[in-house]
Amino acid sequence: MTPADGKMSASETGSAPRKRPKFLPTLFRTTAFKLTAAYLVIFALFAAFVLGYVAWNARRLLDDQIRSTIDAEIQGLAEQQRQGGIRRLVNIIERRSRAPGASLYLVTTPVGERVAGNVEAIPPGTLDRTGESEIEYARSSETVDRPSHALVRVYFLPAGFRLLVGRDLEERERLGIVIRRAAGWSLALVFILGCFASWFVARRVLKRIDGMSETAHGIMEGDLKGRLAITGTGDELDRLALNLNAMLDRIGELMAGMQQVTDNIAHDLKTPLTRLRNRAEEALRTARSPDELRAALDGSIEEADNLIRVFNALLMIARLEAGRVSENMGELDISEIVSGLAELYEPLAEEAGLSLASDVAPNLKVRGNRELIGQALNNLIDNALKYGAPEQGGDGTVTVSASRAGDQVELSVADHGPGIPEADRGRVVDRFVRLDASRSKPGFGLGLSLVAGVVRLHGGQLRLEDNAPGLRVVVLLPAGSPKPVDTPALAETAASTAAPNPAGLPSH
Repeated sequence: MTPADGKMSASETGSAPRKRPKFLPTLFRTTAFKLTAAYLVIFALFAAFVLGYVAWNARRLLDDQIRSTIDAEIQGLAEQQRQGGIRRLVNIIERRSRAPGASLYLVTTPVGERVAGNVEAIPPGTLDRTGESEIEYARSSETVDRPSHALVRVYFLPAGFRLLVGRDLEERERLGIVIRRAAGWSLALVFILGCFASWFVARRVLKRIDGMSETAHGIMEGDLKGRLAITGTGDELDRLALNLNAMLDRIGELMAGMQQVTDNIAHDLKTPLTRLRNRAEEALRTARSPDELRAALDGSIEEADNLIRVFNALLMIARLEAGRVSENMGELDISEIVSGLAELYEPLAEEAGLSLASDVAPNLKVRGNRELIGQALNNLIDNALKYGAPEQGGDGTVTVSASRAGDQVELSVADHGPGIPEADRGRVVDRFVRLDASRSKPGFGLGLSLVAGVVRLHGGQLRLEDNAPGLRVVVLLPAGSPKPVDTPALAETAASTAAPNPAGLPSH
């Protein structure tokens, strides 16, 4: 800490300012640059192959034209020799040799002495064999030290004379030079444009990745509200950012829920724990006989059971919200479950001065976990019996129904009690939420939270409706087979909290 301003330096706080990586080294390591460079190499090879194929075909076409010209000239000259003899052939060759752009001509004696033509020098042995060959030659008007290339054909005349006819290959060589230059410039241009494209694409991608990294670093430093930027192009980075933002939103919800649960546990469980301690302390201080100690101990055990039930419910809700379910998911006859619960609760309703009516359609099938669905219905019916009592304005009737609604099964529990105001129906499914009107009743505000978790786990919907007067809770479950998510040990937790009258779990 400096004496001037009292601020701690970066070294004192244990964190140094982050340095942005250098652009070019980072650019060369990016996947976008590597992919673009790979595409550049592939395209360059493809372009080279295409140009090579074009050059090869052009050369072959030009050679075919030269061969056709040579063959035609040889046939014509041979015909002239047959008609007028060797002297006539020599005169024709002398005349053609002086014409501009003439072909190559040479007539020799059987011993190789030159008779006529415009060729001065050829490789030894060229006239000893008939057929086509590619040779170096020198014209009579040129110096011998400047040879050229030509495609020639040798023809044996009568009396041992040799006739050589050919065409200079300068055009073919000039075409090859043009194609090579075009290929060189094309590949150079492709390379330059490819490098620029690689730099441009990688720079844009790297800029967005750097933005995502900055946002992620800010989130890691504590800015949990930070989200990745969306450009609106709908590309893969936008889809990644959308999914990551959805994940961050979900994590934020879970963090907020955990904070809320922590706060609620600190407030709502403090009272029963304090009551448990005070009861034990009072028993130690005032009990005069074993019977009084036993009564105090029984009360403490009952209070502890309520706390265990609350923690079991919290554990179950946490597992439900994590999206896990027991392995024993199967097809259930929901009609049988609802009818059994209605029959189970009829005596309890009579003891409370209420009447329980049921309207259950037969053969309603859903896929789910029997213990979890039974626990959810237990909580709903228990709530209805608790808050639909006549002294609270109801007519004393609780209705449990199950029916088919399209491709869903609709379960409902309705009472005629005070109900829940519409403004509060969205928050009563949160943990430890209890309305002021229900605080005189025992409970911790976890029942509807557990119901909501079970319904969400089975791919259903939970609705709280006005029963005019009273509350009607509607559960919609898919009649098909929702996709199960694997989770062990949840059924055991449900079984540990399930009871015909789960006191302490209602939430409204």
